[in-house]
Amino acid sequence: MSKGSPGPTPGFLVWRLANKWRVAVDRAVAPLGLTHAQYSLVASLYGMQRAGERPSQRRLADHTGLEALYVSKLARALESAGLIERTRDPRDPRAVQLALTEQGQAVTRQAIAVVQELHQQLLEPLGGLDAPRTRAFTDELTTLLGTSLAPSVPNDESTQGTTP
Repeated sequence: MSKGSPGPTPGFLVWRLANKWRVAVDRAVAPLGLTHAQYSLVASLYGMQRAGERPSQRRLADHTGLEALYVSKLARALESAGLIERTRDPRDPRAVQLALTEQGQAVTRQAIAVVQELHQQLLEPLGGLDAPRTRAFTDELTTLLGTSLAPSVPNDESTQGTTP
């Protein structure tokens, strides 16, 4: 919270909501043997596979917003659990392609259903998953996510000509 603000800042509220949401999803998918991060990976992979893609770890990292190294770690754990397969990309031997196994597809379908039900509960204060307030909220979040998060550098004479 900032000193000049009578209440919590938007950043603080986004952080709190993100943590609350992550914990709720973690609890919801735990019986399926997944964490929220793993769910984000397999659900994204599921959608991409349904669209005909066999993404690389890098492509999946870009899609989910997770760090490539973290996606690699998650992918290895999911491979060990029998949920995904990792194979070398025949066009680029440095790249690793990901695909859900049959078991991974089944678990992911269950997890998506569980999380959709959870989303309905979490969004009930806005009228539910398909409510106009939820759509507006989603649009606002999409706008914020599309904005660069890099801090602006002041353009004053004291910083010109110097390297950070």
